[in-house]
Amino acid sequence: MSDYENRMEKAVEVVEKELMTIRTGRANPGILDRVNVEYYGSKTPLKGIANISVPEGRTLVINPFDMSALAEIEKAIIESDLGLNPSNDGKKIIINIPELTKDRREELVKQTKKIIEEGKVAVRNVRRDVLNDAKKSDEMTEDESRNFSNEVQKVTDKYIAKIDELSNSKEKELLTI
Repeated sequence: MSDYENRMEKAVEVVEKELMTIRTGRANPGILDRVNVEYYGSKTPLKGIANISVPEGRTLVINPFDMSALAEIEKAIIESDLGLNPSNDGKKIIINIPELTKDRREELVKQTKKIIEEGKVAVRNVRRDVLNDAKKSDEMTEDESRNFSNEVQKVTDKYIAKIDELSNSKEKELLTI
């Protein structure tokens, strides 16, 4: 796989990770991936200091490896922009994922579209960079340059289609719960 394909694949992976953090009304440990906890003086990812499980469809349970971090974990979740209300029972944190309202679903679809568009722009930027580098290189004939541009466009279209697929499945997931 060429360098530009690797870069486009990474752009798709970033979109995938970002979409995982969008809450859909079902419990998914991925929604807590962006939560960082103040732990012994440094910001630490939540999944690095606690076990996150899904015992039921709309419940997350967080079991910290170190019980002294329980209050900081709860505080980090509250301060995150996820709109979750954790409850602390002294040993673990339980998060009940509330049902999404129609307005909130539409807001999440807009957020999804923004992430999707950023991903497409990233893929197109890779295409632009590759084609600019090829133009600067005087090693290709005009026909080779045209063929190379067509090949790069086909690869770009493939990755844009992958991003569109992610978009469609996330929007469907958000709107059909």
